[in-house]
Amino acid sequence: MQFNKEMLKLYAITDRTWLNGRSLEEAVEQAILGGVTCVQIREKGLDDDELIEEASKLADVCHKYNVPLIVNDNYLAALKSGADGVHVGIEDAPVKEIRRIAGRNFIIGATAKTVEQAKLAEAEGADYLGVGAVFPSPTKKNAVRITPEKLREICDSVKIPAVAIGGISHENVHEIDGCGQAGIAVVSAIFAADNIKKAAEELL
Repeated sequence: MQFNKEMLKLYAITDRTWLNGRSLEEAVEQAILGGVTCVQIREKGLDDDELIEEASKLADVCHKYNVPLIVNDNYLAALKSGADGVHVGIEDAPVKEIRRIAGRNFIIGATAKTVEQAKLAEAEGADYLGVGAVFPSPTKKNAVRITPEKLREICDSVKIPAVAIGGISHENVHEIDGCGQAGIAVVSAIFAADNIKKAAEELL
């Protein structure tokens, strides 16, 4: 799938602990119907085989609507499942190594908490950055906070687009207006909602 920055507008990251018995496929489809433009599967409790199986099911759902599926951390699982890309943190496999193995059309996102990390990710071939946590995050309690000023500085330091992440909700999203990000990434603001489709529509 050809990457473009419009895909980052509303980026949903899965967390089945919020779903109250709903299937991940059902939740993701409702999120897409509400306007989600990119989906990342981030399910920490799964082994590699389970992740590949779940990602494969979600890839079918996402591709029905021409929405990319990104796998968190595990680029080999992404390649085996038919997902469109991977998002890697600072401690994961280097972007340049993934690009060499996965090829040009594989989407690679990289976490950046500093200008230096952003520039390195861009130089190594990342397609986009994830920058945060811009607010206190319920899913990553120890996450380093990024001020709006720092978000703007990181976005301005590179040519590739960035998505802001961390504790974003429809109540606080306007606090990071004008910081240069292409979109927002959310977990609980969509998947913890009783009405996932409506929550996505409100965020959009």
